[in-house]
Amino acid sequence: MQITNYDPGDFYDELFITAGQPRPEATQLVEKINALGEGELIQRQQAASLALFKLGVTFNVYGSEQGTERVWPFDIIPRIIPAQEWLALEKGLKQRIYALNLFLADIYDTQKIVKDGIIPSELIESASGFQRACIGLKPPKDIWCHITGTDLVRDRAGSMYVLEDNLRCPSGVSYVLGNRRIMKSTFPQVFSKMDIRPVEEYTSHLLESLLNLVDDGISDPNVVVLTPGIYNSAYFEHSFLAQQMGVELVEGRDLVVMDGYLKMRTTKGFQRVDVIYRRIDDDFIDPLAFRPDSLLGVPGLMEVYKSGRVAIANALGTGVADDKVIYSFVPEMIRYYLDEEPLLANVPTYLCWEEKQQAHVLANLDKLVVKAANESGGYGMLIGAHATEAERQEFAVKIKANPRNYIAQPTLSLSRVPTLIDDCLEGCHVDLRPYILYGKEIFVNPGGLTRVALKRGSLVVNSSQGGGSKDTWVLNS
Repeated sequence: MQITNYDPGDFYDELFITAGQPRPEATQLVEKINALGEGELIQRQQAASLALFKLGVTFNVYGSEQGTERVWPFDIIPRIIPAQEWLALEKGLKQRIYALNLFLADIYDTQKIVKDGIIPSELIESASGFQRACIGLKPPKDIWCHITGTDLVRDRAGSMYVLEDNLRCPSGVSYVLGNRRIMKSTFPQVFSKMDIRPVEEYTSHLLESLLNLVDDGISDPNVVVLTPGIYNSAYFEHSFLAQQMGVELVEGRDLVVMDGYLKMRTTKGFQRVDVIYRRIDDDFIDPLAFRPDSLLGVPGLMEVYKSGRVAIANALGTGVADDKVIYSFVPEMIRYYLDEEPLLANVPTYLCWEEKQQAHVLANLDKLVVKAANESGGYGMLIGAHATEAERQEFAVKIKANPRNYIAQPTLSLSRVPTLIDDCLEGCHVDLRPYILYGKEIFVNPGGLTRVALKRGSLVVNSSQGGGSKDTWVLNS
């Protein structure tokens, strides 16, 4: 199979400039693939999938008739990012996370950005992720967003945009580490020749960021990963990260508030917990403070948290910054808090709660992507160009009934990467989710999760909607 026969068409391709002409950073990889024997690329793809199965790299799909657990879908041809481009992305991501952290600290305190007229108060108060119970909260070291997954997309012209921010419980980093492990064994000669930045240091940086939240007076702190349990879609990741960091994986039933502290049940009795890396949404983490019907959380945890006797990452209340309406104001946050111009642009966004913008959206539903403000995973979304007239009209009714809940964006021609589909190479659309840790400093893990739409012509990259992933190679030089 000759990859040089691949034609990128009129899309921006991450590996090729035109048919037969690889980008400079991809030349060695293309030469290696072309040198493979007949059928060998497909054999290596099959071997990679089998290795992921043996490693137990899985994800869960709610309501799936095929069972809850599936092997992680992975394509063997990587995405490559040259060094200079990555440096620019890294700088822009750090700027964005710094501003978002200041925003969260502000809106749960004096709300200066609201009083100065940058963001309307009704948008903050109506955001489902805004937690009134967190007003006045002072998290350790004034850090709110310890772990962030920021979704980036590239358009037909090659420009990179921020599609959305994920600050509650961003998932997927375990697949970044699993993908890399598989690729290093699949293409060892390419790795030995190309100067590819490592991703394996993520878990040590994560643990360091979590330990940064502990008071200096605690000599032997206990860190735990709090999971909803085995039926959660990202349970593999929860257990993997706990194992890699060498910390306990716990459920709410393993924890109890006792004598004003959070403690963990162990075979040796109760042990104090100092830091929680939580993978449970706010609403379920403490039935006394949020949803009283939650069986996943720990009664009384919020009181211990507010008293400063336990640290939680990410801080409770960060979900307000995941809201897709609030997302549209991040460039203004950067200007307001940092007095800087944004280094990474947002995708142009129409806010349906504004009358004129709503009228434009309703008149152009066939050209736009409409999203619910707080949905994720490819749900609650209309891709107008691919929808029927009946589906567009159904969304028009939803927008008119609840305009605050919807935004719209132009349908971007997402960049593509050569991908094995039915033993043939085809261009498939991708996005990129880098992972950013906020500890003593802000650290961006090199690369991130490249998600790929494995259905022909699809723009939806989420694994629950038929998407998969690729390894992401960031070059050192």
